[in-house]
Amino acid sequence: MTTAPVRFGLIGTGRIGQVHAASIAASANAELTWIADPIVAGAEAVSARFGGRVTTDAGEVIASGEVDALLIASPTPTHVDLIAAAVAAGIPALCEKPIDLDIARVEALRPTVAAAGVPVALGFNRRFDPAFASVRARVAAGEIGELEQLSIISRDPSAPPAAYVAVSGGIFRDMTIHDFDMARFFLPDIVEVSAVGATLFDDGAREHGDFDTAVVTLRAASGAVVSISNSRHSAVGYDQRLEAFGARGFLQVANAPSSLVSFSGAEIVEAKPPYENFFLERYSAAYAAELEEFVKLVRGEASTSPTFDDGRAALLLADAAQRSATEGVAVAVDLG
Repeated sequence: MTTAPVRFGLIGTGRIGQVHAASIAASANAELTWIADPIVAGAEAVSARFGGRVTTDAGEVIASGEVDALLIASPTPTHVDLIAAAVAAGIPALCEKPIDLDIARVEALRPTVAAAGVPVALGFNRRFDPAFASVRARVAAGEIGELEQLSIISRDPSAPPAAYVAVSGGIFRDMTIHDFDMARFFLPDIVEVSAVGATLFDDGAREHGDFDTAVVTLRAASGAVVSISNSRHSAVGYDQRLEAFGARGFLQVANAPSSLVSFSGAEIVEAKPPYENFFLERYSAAYAAELEEFVKLVRGEASTSPTFDDGRAALLLADAAQRSATEGVAVAVDLG
């Protein structure tokens, strides 16, 4: 018996919305039926490429009766209201991070989501990167013994525009939040956060009181330690590395090359091109896998999609890191 594709309503057709639209179109298990964006030209452009009816009103999508799931890729301030509307209508939702920049709004929505029993997943796509997922599975299988240290390096190729920095919530809520979730993917029970931030090169970060460089240390309940290194620029391309260390050895994930071709000559050997230069290329497989896992969740099958509570926990860690970097103190956290 063939299972019908899950009918998706896409809210938001910016850069990440277009990524999700492409993933839906490429999947045999999904179909794009509705697209909503206040900027109708964006919705029409996505519809022309991938199909789906167009509206400027997300409420029309939710009320249409023609969607089985909602993919929320709209600006962060809209997320809480859209999740609330989706669960009220009984429609599962996959929402981009963060849930909100204000933890109080997240906490207020939390009991509603829990009581509704409608699946809500968060867009922490890096959990589905094949390399990261493989390391996590091998750590869970005991290959390196108990996990003692987890090192995460995450550096963007270049700083975002100052206008984006102004509304981003800062480096910890905007950028490091992915790394906080990756830390919890390996070590869910984080109990303490220490962070140092600096503004070394980015005028936009300086203008809006943000950091462009950060180092975070997390302590897990087991005593294991996580270190996260972030920068808003990287001359070698998109720098995404991970190392898991234990008594029996360590597992590493290296950067993804933009080409497998290297040059060797009289003056230089094994000269290679830069790493992949953008998150869309680096995590293309992860976005596709994220969608397939969410489809399982919508269908009531076993799924590893990150939950609303995973999104809440990452934001709590981001807030703790902001306080630690600002006040120069270690911050105890309770993610329960």
